Amino acid sequence: MRVGVTVGFVFAAERRQLILEMVRANGAVSLRELARVVQTSEVTVRRDVRALEAEGLLDRRHGGAVLPGGFTRESGFPQKSHLATAEKTAIADLAASFVDEGEAVVVGAGTTTQELARRLARVPGLTVVTNSLLVAQALAHANRVEVVMTGGTLRGSNYALVGSGAEQSLQGLRVTRAFLSGSGLTAERGLSTSNMLSASVDRALVQAAAEVVVLADHTKLGTDTMFQTVPTDVITRLVTDEPPGHDDRAATELQALADQGVHISVAGPGAGSGSGPGGASGGEVPSSRRREVRDVPPLPGQRRSIPLGPGQNPGPGQGGQPGAPQLRSASGMGDQPTARVADLAPRRR
Repeated sequence: MRVGVTVGFVFAAERRQLILEMVRANGAVSLRELARVVQTSEVTVRRDVRALEAEGLLDRRHGGAVLPGGFTRESGFPQKSHLATAEKTAIADLAASFVDEGEAVVVGAGTTTQELARRLARVPGLTVVTNSLLVAQALAHANRVEVVMTGGTLRGSNYALVGSGAEQSLQGLRVTRAFLSGSGLTAERGLSTSNMLSASVDRALVQAAAEVVVLADHTKLGTDTMFQTVPTDVITRLVTDEPPGHDDRAATELQALADQGVHISVAGPGAGSGSGPGGASGGEVPSSRRREVRDVPPLPGQRRSIPLGPGQNPGPGQGGQPGAPQLRSASGMGDQPTARVADLAPRRR
């Protein structure tokens, strides 16, 4: 019996050490991913994370664990590419359904936006502006997609072009919408990242777009990192995945984002690729393969226009006049039909 107790203790200690190493390597890891790697239940992992937090070795955060100190550091691309892969795939499938033929969009750097780019390769007549080498690579062999790269200095950790060259190349540009990812998202502060140069380029990408779509899986909800990229009142839509049923804090964060006027789109597990643009016939994912929380219109007087850079013209959604210069014209996302799984409306104050 004594041997059994010792074996159990050693196994728990080794499991917690592995959990700690994963968090230190990645900055933030979901309970779901931790449970998969250590081959145990989320209940057991949650207990391990609670014990490690009591020792001050990590912090619990919205269905996962992060480095202690409140602000998570940025993970390298190899680590991030193996995190929440199923969730990123579902998010990319749904996000692609908002892109029409002949449209011009901006796609930022990130593993989720790379997944989106793979799906955009099937949208004819599309123009994609990006600072990401991985996004450009995903679109390199798409015959009917034009890819425009920014200038700038290569940042090896995420294969993105950053710096003044990248920002200057975006001046005067106007596209329908920008698709961005990041390290964290909160209703209070918006989208954020851990690197100053990346944040600066992402802000320039936002200034080029009439609408801003954030792609973030549920593990990033409630996570705050050092540099703000997009304030909440500038985000048009959030495309995310379904949080686990026990993750009440993620659901609370989604409600808070809806209260701020952000349209919330939740990708379900049944999303997949199809035959037409965006992975579905006619550029729209059918309701049987698309799960979406009800679109919540911005509350009156709560949102502000995206600041324009030098030489940029206001466009649709920013007080622009019809016929304002754009690379391509496209219908707004508010006209898309939706399949709703829940009502997420702004709370009365």
